[in-house]
Amino acid sequence: MTFSMDETDLKILSLLQPNSFLTNNELSKKIGMAPSAVLERVKKLEQKGIIEGYPTRIKPAALELNLLAYIFIKTSEGPGNASVAKQLIKIPDVLELHHIAGEDCYLAKVRAKDPLSLIHLMREKFRNPNILSTKTTIVLETLKETNQLPIPKN
Repeated sequence: MTFSMDETDLKILSLLQPNSFLTNNELSKKIGMAPSAVLERVKKLEQKGIIEGYPTRIKPAALELNLLAYIFIKTSEGPGNASVAKQLIKIPDVLELHHIAGEDCYLAKVRAKDPLSLIHLMREKFRNPNILSTKTTIVLETLKETNQLPIPKN
């Protein structure tokens, strides 16, 4: 899906993405437009689904979720069958789930308290007869983690 955006839209996105707490007045001053015009632009970006939301980022350690792991999942499902995916997306510990190309079928990003919690998660919540195998990679140190997209400059 292609979205039509001009330089002003991109400027709005580049200002809101790192700081969604900017007020409409602050945003309008930085862009050099009337507050009503900026508000209308932001609302259109939201209506088009370009701005999907204004998330609150929580430090994982504050919730004692210190273990980050990526789990490659191979299933026996045929093309078009996504019963395993439907099960996995309901698990709160699964932060991301991607259908991938290659030997494995899915890649899940999960957070857990510790290795024992990860074992419990995989044994209890990943139990599905269509899951053939899993491969887990545990993150030792996160050097960069962001959900901010690179915004092109015109």
